[in-house]
Parts: sequence; structure tokens; C-alpha cells
Amino acid sequence: MNHRISRRTALLAGAASLAFPVARAQGAYPSRPIQLIHGFGAGGNADVVSRLIGKKLQDYLQQPVVVEIKSGAGGTIATNFVAKAPADGYTLVMLTGGHTASAALRKSLPYDPVEDFAFLSTVSSFPFVVAVRPDHPAKNLAELLAMARKDPGKITFSSVGVGSTQHMVGELLASTAKAQLLHIPYRGGGAPVQAVVAGDVDLLIDTPTVAVQQVLAGRLRGLAVTSATEWPALPGVPPVATALPGFTVGSWLGLSAPAGTPPDIVQKLTAEIHRALKDNETQQSLASAGSAPAPCTPQEMRSMIAADITRWRTVVQQAGIPMQG
Repeated sequence: MNHRISRRTALLAGAASLAFPVARAQGAYPSRPIQLIHGFGAGGNADVVSRLIGKKLQDYLQQPVVVEIKSGAGGTIATNFVAKAPADGYTLVMLTGGHTASAALRKSLPYDPVEDFAFLSTVSSFPFVVAVRPDHPAKNLAELLAMARKDPGKITFSSVGVGSTQHMVGELLASTAKAQLLHIPYRGGGAPVQAVVAGDVDLLIDTPTVAVQQVLAGRLRGLAVTSATEWPALPGVPPVATALPGFTVGSWLGLSAPAGTPPDIVQKLTAEIHRALKDNETQQSLASAGSAPAPCTPQEMRSMIAADITRWRTVVQQAGIPMQG
């Protein structure tokens, strides 16, 4: 009898010893490198901020955070990749305001822009910069819009892709000004800036991360910012509202995981993102890139994205922008 009890006790102890490492491994997130995907070119706003936040998360989580670019289609290639990735916290996406613009502009997407994601937190907020090459004949935004009205379609503007927020801001600017601007899309990164500096495109509409240093260095001339007041990173550059009263547009970057990611992982990642955004070094780096920290809860990010999609759909309808395939 004692022999049977001892044997049973040993078996139970052995089973417990096997189960314990499994339970511990399941709870030890993260236990391997994390991919942070974005859909725009190297050196662009999404790339700069992804690497900044990725470095902080790597320090806090004690695992490599590898930033990977999957550019094209206004960011939807990267977003679709993450939407269909395993919901285990090891594949994240840096969404941009273009996530909501694409949802408003495209006839269909290979993912649901709200339901297919476990939103974590927005990271930064910023306006857009409207700029031209230094020798452009338009000395201010009013002059440029007058030129566009005089010769419809002659004035060109750049963006980081069809359906990107830069594209939508350009269309909204043209619609509000009752002018016609010709959209010239690029794959992102520094390509739009290079095109404007080279004189291939008239007008840059891009984020402060991309534009501020170019303006301060004299390679571009800032005509306006889309914030309600002057943006601190570009003193002396007036708001678009100076020429078009009431015109203000802002955008954001934010991190998300695939829908179905366990709540404890969502909570952990959100907490570490907020920790990174409270860090003085992070705040200074964002400021130098022309952005402001913008932490929020997962539910707040979800609600904001749903509201932005509705707003951009209204813009598309009112401006008569053709829906994209």
C-alpha cells in the first residue's frame, strides 16, 4: 500500500514538474524577438518613430525589436501582413493616419481597419507641412493656390502613396481652395522631398519629421502648416488657415497588434509604450522630429480610428475624390 502511494506521489510530482515550465514559458512574454512592421520608406516619419519607439521597447522588454519595412499601397501591404499574423504579440504594426484614409478611399481592403486589430496606443501627433523649393515663384500659399486656380492641374503635389494621409490632405486643400492640384505619389521615405527639391514636383505635403530639417536647412521653403497655430518646430511658417480660414488637419502614429492578441500582452505592451513616451529622451527626439507624444488607451485609439474613417469618407464624398480599387 505504501509502495503504491509513493509511486502515485512520484508520478504527480513528475507531472507537476513538467507542467510548471510550460506555464512559466507561456507567461514569460516576450521570450523571443518582436517584429515591428511599417509600410513606408526608410527615413520617413513612420520609419523614424518606429526605430525610436522600437529601441525603447527593446530596452524595457529585454528582447530585440526588429523594425521591418514592407512598403507600398499607402501602407496597406504592411498593415495586411500584420492583420494576418499570429496574435501572439510578436508582430506589431506602426499605423499612420493613412490607415483611416485608405479605409475611406479604397473600395475594398484585405482586412477590416477596426475589427482586425488589437490597438495598443497612439505614439505621436503632428500637423503637415506645405513647402516648395526655394526658387519656386509662389512666395506664399495664397499665391500658389492662385496659380493652381489659373492653370488647373498644372501645380503638382507629392505624397507617400495613393490613399495616404498626405494624399488626402492635398485633395482636401485643393477642394477647400476650389483649385485643382495634380497628385504625384511616391513610395515614401525621402523620395517626395527629393522630387520637390529637384523641381520634379511643385508642392511637398508631408510630416514635420520629413520636412522640418529641409526647411531649416534652406533646401525647402515652408509655405504653411496645417495646425491651427504656428508649429513650434517651424517658427514663422503660418498656418494654412491664414489663407484658408478654418482649415486644420492633424495626424498621428500608433502601434497595434493583430486582433485576438491576449489581453495581458496588450496591457503589457501599452504600459511599455506609455513608459517610453514619458521618457525625456523620447520626448526630445519626437520634438526634434516635429511631433508631440500622444499616449492613449487601446479603446481610445479604437474610437479615434473609427471616427477618423468616418471623417475621411466625408472628405472623399465632398471633394469628389474617385474611389480607388
